[in-house]
Amino acid sequence: MIRKGDMRSRTRKRSGEVATLAKHKVVVDFPRTLLERTEEAASALATDRSKLIRSAVERYLEMLRREKLEKELAAGYEANASLDRAVCEDFAHADAENI
Repeated sequence: MIRKGDMRSRTRKRSGEVATLAKHKVVVDFPRTLLERTEEAASALATDRSKLIRSAVERYLEMLRREKLEKELAAGYEANASLDRAVCEDFAHADAENI
């Protein structure tokens, strides 16, 4: 649940435009060992825990997006395989003309 007091807004200027970034606090339960490893990693990377966790979530979500896209592409290739073979066979004679 996000409470009204948990949201912070920041304004950042980029190339003449103004972007408003809203931040929300979340509470996440970590097993002690994972929290310790997270703290060690954040320290080694000279960052804070929140930035490390945000980065990890962003990378994970990007990985999921890519996996979904790869599955969709594979399904499209499979669905069009017979048509692709037929087109290839139709133009096989054109390839032979160049030899």
